[in-house]
Amino acid sequence: METRRVPPDVAALLRKAKAEEAAASKPRFIPKKERERLEAEKKAKEEEARRRHEEDLLKNAAAFDRAVTNGPSRTNGANGPNGTYKSRSAQRDIPTGPKAMRPSGDSGDHRHDAKRARPNDDDHKRIEMERHDEAELRARYMGPEVNRSTFSANKKRRRTAANKFNFDWDADDDTSRPFDPIYANRPDPLFRLAGYDMSDELVQRKAEAIRRGDPETGEERARQLLEQHERVKQQAGRKNLGKHWSEKKLEDMKERDWRIFKENFGIATKGGAIPDPMRSWQESHLPRRLLDIVHNVGYDEPSPIQRAAIPIALQARDLIGVAVTGSGKTAAFLLPLLVYISELPPLNEVNKNDGPYALILAPTRELVQQIESEARKFATPLGFTVVSIVGGHSLEEQAYALRNGAEIIVATPGRLVDCLERRLLVFTQCCYIIMDEADRMIDQGFEEPLTKILDALPVGNEKPDTEDAENPQLMSRYLGGKDRYRQTMMYTATMPPLVEKIAKKYLRRPAIVTIGNAGEAVDTVEQRVEFISGEDKRKRRLQEILNSGQFKPPVIVFVNIKRNCEMVARDIKSWGQSTVTLHGSKTQEQREASLASVRNGQSNILVATDLAGRGIDVPDVSLVVNFNMPSSIEAYTHRIGRTGRAGKSGVAITFLGNEDTDVLYDIKQIISKSSISKVPEELRRHESAQSKPTRGGGQKKLEDSGGFAGKGGSWQ
Repeated sequence: METRRVPPDVAALLRKAKAEEAAASKPRFIPKKERERLEAEKKAKEEEARRRHEEDLLKNAAAFDRAVTNGPSRTNGANGPNGTYKSRSAQRDIPTGPKAMRPSGDSGDHRHDAKRARPNDDDHKRIEMERHDEAELRARYMGPEVNRSTFSANKKRRRTAANKFNFDWDADDDTSRPFDPIYANRPDPLFRLAGYDMSDELVQRKAEAIRRGDPETGEERARQLLEQHERVKQQAGRKNLGKHWSEKKLEDMKERDWRIFKENFGIATKGGAIPDPMRSWQESHLPRRLLDIVHNVGYDEPSPIQRAAIPIALQARDLIGVAVTGSGKTAAFLLPLLVYISELPPLNEVNKNDGPYALILAPTRELVQQIESEARKFATPLGFTVVSIVGGHSLEEQAYALRNGAEIIVATPGRLVDCLERRLLVFTQCCYIIMDEADRMIDQGFEEPLTKILDALPVGNEKPDTEDAENPQLMSRYLGGKDRYRQTMMYTATMPPLVEKIAKKYLRRPAIVTIGNAGEAVDTVEQRVEFISGEDKRKRRLQEILNSGQFKPPVIVFVNIKRNCEMVARDIKSWGQSTVTLHGSKTQEQREASLASVRNGQSNILVATDLAGRGIDVPDVSLVVNFNMPSSIEAYTHRIGRTGRAGKSGVAITFLGNEDTDVLYDIKQIISKSSISKVPEELRRHESAQSKPTRGGGQKKLEDSGGFAGKGGSWQ
């Protein structure tokens, strides 16, 4: 039975075609290996097609060459003997390629093929000539080849890669000549020009001779000579611009070098006619004998305050020195003072009772004795006498020390006023005044005693309040006999209004020297703060710190109240540590014994009030602990300044509590300015540390802060 054929469904075929078209139009994901295989096949096909194309070109070129070589002949060519064309079958016998490419049954002239298989030089020349003729024919009928690119991507890639990011230069390209032997010993044009020493005077004389000798062009030649000489001088001056100030001689220092020098040491000066600072002791203009003493004492390099203050003081200028604690202020005012005294007549039986030549005032007994000890290191080898006048010793004892006179007196203001009122001392010939820690003296109520002392000085040698006070020649001369102008210096860490008032009244056109930023701690002290409330918790934390072994003795622990000194000291002794105390209720002998015990290593820990916060120098203090935060940021700055002195490093740990909210902002600011300290997160986020308090409270009584009462009467 025959099966009936069903015709195809047109709609189904259309749907199928559309589906295939849609499938073909959709992007098909091809794996990487498949893509690589397809790419390889494509390249192989292209390579095969290119090879076949080249073979076809070679075959056509060979056929063309044979046709040209065997071209038409009258006897045996394309035409017959009678000049007629051969038939197509006869033309097939004409060879169309090399013998190796012809079929084996091909007939031809075998001798001719053998001859062509061994071409000679004539054949080569003929072939070259034919190719040349072919090129001329092609150019004649088809025109010359134009816009033919010679670009090669490979050549460009190699050329770019060879020169890309090549920052070195060839030694042959160096055009400088510093090592050329011809220029090795070239004379300096500043000193040699045309074979002569061309100083300014010689150039002027030579220019004048040219003008006289050549009336016509002499003026122009002389002008050119002077301009050339000026250019040579400027070139020689520029040669030193690239050197550091430490590599230059003093006479080669420019204004830019001095500016860099001051920036390196944090020196800022204010005032008129201020001399440049000294770079070393050899450039200080101090007497050789005094420099030898400085070397023997161990002062290798001057500190910044010494670099800036000593040249100013040697010019008989009044001076205000603002420097952080532990910056070497004592030697800065002692050395010029000794130079001043050495120029005065020595003390004898006639003038020994007319008073000292110089007076040094300090706020505390301990600082006075420290200055006295330092001054004797320099004054005793020179034959000068230094006497201290402080409370705690009987007036008879101090009067006995003054029986033979003294060139230098170091005193506290309160006891010195007592000596003046009892006529134990006069200032008839005193013309050199130094106030050390002037802000501290004002804080302790010494404004009135300071005024009495300064008013007791002779007035006949006061400096004029004019520009003459800035003239070192006028201020260094003698007024008549042995009298000289009074020289007043004030050293302080801060400049409160009362200190400025005294400075304006008694100083004449002073030069102001500021080292670093006034009121900031030194960068050698690492500041740490810890929020610990309660005495018991603080004592336990203090015990952990002292017993950790991280800090070598001596250590200073500061408290705010005198009675806390003894309590904290007893606890420290119970932990097995040797300790001494220092506060205002101790006698002078007890204070001196406590400091001596710490300095000579008999005791490891000193517990003190703010009495030890200013000017007291205990060598090599590794740690300062503020058991109680002081009521002012200035007192905090001076407390932590007991460590990190003389360029050494130290650590200061401060315990904070809720009672210290008034100083949290200030302490955060001063810690943030330190390069080696970090503000803890608790202090950074504390509410009281976000803005400076506006109310003026928070100041504690003097009795609570350090044991001082009134004008220093209880601690003298």
